[in-house]
Amino acid sequence: MSEEIKKEVPAEEAAEKAEETVVTDEAAAPEEPKYEAMTLTAEEVKALKEKLDKLEDDRADAIRQAQRLQAEFENYRKRNATISSDSRDDGVRETVKNLLPVLDNFERALENAPDDPFAAGIRNIARQFADALKKCGAEEIEASGEFDPKLHDAVMKDNIEGVESGHITAVLQKGYRVKGKIVRYAMVKVNE
Repeated sequence: MSEEIKKEVPAEEAAEKAEETVVTDEAAAPEEPKYEAMTLTAEEVKALKEKLDKLEDDRADAIRQAQRLQAEFENYRKRNATISSDSRDDGVRETVKNLLPVLDNFERALENAPDDPFAAGIRNIARQFADALKKCGAEEIEASGEFDPKLHDAVMKDNIEGVESGHITAVLQKGYRVKGKIVRYAMVKVNE
């Protein structure tokens, strides 16, 4: 291994050598850009200011338009999500509405069914069917107490003493709603 020997050069000598060094490569030492002084007339200055103002207005308009388009797109996206969800819910409601007569028939058939293994199997199937409708969001509408035209459909009148007027005396057909919307009103008898 060879050792490098460093020789200290006095500061004055180094300064002299630096002055003697001339850079010949233009890329190594770029020239400073030279600017020529421009003189503009008042009209030219005014025209440039007007042009600058117009460009600033155009820029502000472009930003406003971009923001408006972004807001419109966001509203479009939300509206489509709502429409999609509503369409899906409407499809579920329509399906539940079409299946309710099957559940009604199960219940009617089981009202007078004997207690035998066959009837027990049918009861289990009816319960399973009702549970499947509940999983779809179907809820039975309460049909007791006072008549509510928003939930019940009065198809018959009763005249029973001891029962207040306007109260439900019998449920002829159960009513259902899915996700807050009525699928089928409860058909009831109402006391006069």
